Amino acid sequence: MMAAITARRLGAQVTILERNARVGKKLLATGNGRCNYTNINIGISCYHGANPGFARYALTHFTVEDALAFFKKLGIEPKVEEEGKVFPMSEQASSVLDVMRYELEESGVNTVCEALVKSIEPSKEGFLVEIDNGQVYKADRVILAAGGKAMPASGSDGRGYDLAQQLGHRTTDIFPALVQIMLEGPNFKRIEGVKINGTAEIIHNNRSVAIDRGDILFANYGVSGPPILQLSRKAAELLRDMQEVYLKINMLDSMSKEELLGLLTRRLQNAGAKTIEFSLVGLINKRLIPVVLMEAGIEKLKRRAVDMKAREIDELTRILTDWRFKIRGTKGWNSAQVTAGGVDISEIDPDTMESRLIPGLYFCGEMIDIDGKCGGYNLQWAWSSGFVAGQSAAL
Repeated sequence: MMAAITARRLGAQVTILERNARVGKKLLATGNGRCNYTNINIGISCYHGANPGFARYALTHFTVEDALAFFKKLGIEPKVEEEGKVFPMSEQASSVLDVMRYELEESGVNTVCEALVKSIEPSKEGFLVEIDNGQVYKADRVILAAGGKAMPASGSDGRGYDLAQQLGHRTTDIFPALVQIMLEGPNFKRIEGVKINGTAEIIHNNRSVAIDRGDILFANYGVSGPPILQLSRKAAELLRDMQEVYLKINMLDSMSKEELLGLLTRRLQNAGAKTIEFSLVGLINKRLIPVVLMEAGIEKLKRRAVDMKAREIDELTRILTDWRFKIRGTKGWNSAQVTAGGVDISEIDPDTMESRLIPGLYFCGEMIDIDGKCGGYNLQWAWSSGFVAGQSAAL
């Protein structure tokens, strides 16, 4: 949509071939239906891929300020929330989609829906694009903006990569990113739905390789929540290389391990007739208590808290600050917010988004081997790369 609007504003005759009944369906799912359409803290360090620097030109050619101005002109009033996330003041993703569809129509972009592209063939006059009903469209230039493989129900099922490969382009290995993490362990059904605010880390070879904090949600398969989504790419990357990976959770990260040990010791000593189990009520979520004590190897939970041994308190302290789980995988494409990997950037000109192999062919968005953090970074990449592709194709 961004590429089409940009090219049309520069005078190009533009046709969108959309496989769905309406264009822009995936946008409705962004930001939990609120559309986190950019982030005021954009920087190259927020992006991943074989060479994140590839994104620099596009992100500086169509900036966050440009995106805010673009959407404001269409009618979207921005609202900046925690960590720089920007949402429409209406808090509706449909608002963003509505104004973009309106702009497509008003500017004269021809949108053909339920048109699944079967093949793209370079010709002497440009390109021949065939859709599934056999109809062929002629084009001087083609922009491939088919999305990745995440959320296939929205229409982006990876077919764009097939088209790129048919045209001779390489694609890197792709895998789900910004997705829930599945863990090994017997007790997840008991704590499903429990939410804590803490720190999560990816541990590889006994070393922390990625860290984030925020709301962590336990599920029957493992964990979810914003910090988990942020860490999932690193976990998936290591698992793909057949590495053993662990997740470390610190449930009480507001104090040091030594401070917590002191607090627990005093709390248990002053517990009076309270049981070990009941003595933790008010410190951690009640549903976590029996599981945490079990993980710490503490038996007979109905014992008096004052009878706990020093080694048991030490082990409980460790679990509350350094609870480790072996990662067995991530959830799949249906749950992922974005695709990691994509069309090889060495075959794309970062200043124009044009193919280095086929003149007149352009790429943008999730199809390219660039993906961002959770929090509006991927949509900004879509706007920036779409703008550069649309501008380059129209000139």
